[in-house]
Amino acid sequence: MAADATVRAGRRAVAISHPDRVLFPAPPVTKLALARYYATVAPAMVPHVRDRPLSLQAFPDGIEEPGFFLKRVPRHFPDWVARATVPMRGGTITHVVANDAATLVYLAGQNVVTPHAFLSRADRPHHPDRLTFDLDPAPGATFATVRAAALAAGDRLRDAGLRPYAMTTGSRGVHVVCPLRRGADFETAHAWARALAERMVEADPAHLTLVWRTAERGPRVYLDVNRIGYAQTAVAPYAVRPRPGAPVAMPLRWEELEDRRLRPDRWTVRTAPARLADEGDAWATIRRDARALPRTPPAS
Repeated sequence: MAADATVRAGRRAVAISHPDRVLFPAPPVTKLALARYYATVAPAMVPHVRDRPLSLQAFPDGIEEPGFFLKRVPRHFPDWVARATVPMRGGTITHVVANDAATLVYLAGQNVVTPHAFLSRADRPHHPDRLTFDLDPAPGATFATVRAAALAAGDRLRDAGLRPYAMTTGSRGVHVVCPLRRGADFETAHAWARALAERMVEADPAHLTLVWRTAERGPRVYLDVNRIGYAQTAVAPYAVRPRPGAPVAMPLRWEELEDRRLRPDRWTVRTAPARLADEGDAWATIRRDARALPRTPPAS
């Protein structure tokens, strides 16, 4: 068994136990490689997760074995890992908050593959600052249909006065995300997004659906707005997904949705750092583009 390794993250050198443990089998990605990936992308990733409670998807035995979600901060986590206590039914819960590179690296050292983040920040957890549409293709739906749906959603959101951003999820679909000013609560934001999604389905029922049950969707794209709810989460930008090849959730320039070569798992832990180095963070301006939630969605 290899000795512990360390990964430099900001001012900290974070110890990584069992660094040679293989978390992704083919091509192999070790726990040390995962930690180094998060150290590399942290300057772009941390601004997108800062002050957001996290739900952590961990795989102690690698992605081919069952993993689990960790919401409550374990007692053994060091004091320097930031925390946020938010209301839950019957009390409160304390989540990890990744406000620096060292926390992302430490989480990888705890076998956390994928951080999922609240759509709100911890100081006002009931008021979202992200409006997230998860475009999820059912079996038989093409990724071209997903791209077309994302572009259509963007047109409607811009018509409503919002600024849409897009991200491949590293899984099957695309997230279309609008930054919000923190005025509306989750109930109001969800109702607004649901109304917009209903109008999209009415305009293109052959390709889009709001049916929750996968078996009943047919070869269509599910417009999932149910992440827009208190304590619901969405995969964090640049997070690694527990899928073959270690794909990552990649923020896009909006025009990349027009690219027929685009795939939801196009970037991986091996290729994402080079994209960031060459092109920078496609979502660097997202917070500056926050708008108030409109009173009504755009008309059909």
